[in-house]
Amino acid sequence: MERIDLTGKSIIGGSFVGTIGFFDGVHLGHRYLISQVKEEAKRLDLPSAVITFPVHPRKILQTDYQPALLCGLEEKIEQLETTGIDYCIILPFTTDLSNLPAKEFMKQVLKNDIGLHTLLVGYDHRFGHNREDGFDEYQAYGKEMGMNVIRAKELQIDGDNVSSTKIRRLLKNGDIEKANNLLSYNYTLSGKIVEGYRVGRTIGFPTANIRSWERFKVIPKLGVYAVLVHVRDIIYEGMLYIGTRPTLHNDPEISVEVNIFDFNADLYDQSLTVEFIDFIREDKKFDAMDQLVEQIHNDRKSVLKRLKSVK
Repeated sequence: MERIDLTGKSIIGGSFVGTIGFFDGVHLGHRYLISQVKEEAKRLDLPSAVITFPVHPRKILQTDYQPALLCGLEEKIEQLETTGIDYCIILPFTTDLSNLPAKEFMKQVLKNDIGLHTLLVGYDHRFGHNREDGFDEYQAYGKEMGMNVIRAKELQIDGDNVSSTKIRRLLKNGDIEKANNLLSYNYTLSGKIVEGYRVGRTIGFPTANIRSWERFKVIPKLGVYAVLVHVRDIIYEGMLYIGTRPTLHNDPEISVEVNIFDFNADLYDQSLTVEFIDFIREDKKFDAMDQLVEQIHNDRKSVLKRLKSVK
């Protein structure tokens, strides 16, 4: 996949079959749409392309709003690469761009600047100022300017559409397995290891405190998780805790910390990635430290049992 960043640029020059959207998470619904782009591109003997934005459009339109994200830009590009698309075109979303009516956006940006030959429109996707137009208008505008516009087929699983919003909700509810199924891969969190309270060391469970690289990444439900931990290209089994540490401090801020099994090296200021495999239990306050320690031992057993089924 070739990455084309239009920041500071205007014209690519070429002829593509493509689709456009934010593609947060690059989930099964996105992948189904992209597969249709690739099929049409193959039929027309043209390269396939995904046009996406580095920042969520709503963030530009409402500066005080920040949507929770399933992935940052670099993560999104990595996932798009797994789809087999030929090009990822990164289009900066600006206020001026948002003010363009759909017809002008299609003509100035998609047709003239990018060179889109055929546009596949997602079943529920709208673009242009105030999102006033719909597929019928897009198709009419395309015919007028010599651009094919095709309505993409939708993907339904268990009678419901797959969406980034639904996956965010599943993660917030701790339903990791369903979220992973809809993503088509295990949800991940990557970050820098920062200084913690070091209490874990005193009870036999040293943890690495993670500060996410993506500030607005979705943090799943508070509790304990079975995870796989990627450290320096090696994968370890681990137990992740997300919570306010109610037995110890009851912090106002949420802590994300992982106990990596069979690992003793110092990780401060280094980075790691955790893959969420399953939710084990909710966060809970214990009356005494020995009760917490006993529970953590039980958590470890539950995590190891769950990870046995992971190939």
